[in-house]
Amino acid sequence: MRLDMFLKISRIVPHRTQAKKMCEEEKIRINDRMAKSAQDVHPGDILLADFPGFRRRYRVEQVPDSRHVSRQAARELVTLLDSQRKDMLE
Repeated sequence: MRLDMFLKISRIVPHRTQAKKMCEEEKIRINDRMAKSAQDVHPGDILLADFPGFRRRYRVEQVPDSRHVSRQAARELVTLLDSQRKDMLE
């Protein structure tokens, strides 16, 4: 599954266009590499999402077969590994 679609389905970001924009601005990394929105996501990948004000690290647990995922099932797609405020990083 494409990264931008996965970010939306897993509810890490609310819109696919926002996920695509974050990839273009190099604010998303997969396994410590800059990610493109069309890049495939696989179970076990580590995602680093750089949001305004904070940074979060997730592990991909599973990739859904379809685009339609319930809210409860979306929670099981990723595990939050770390969350840091940006002022704590500097």
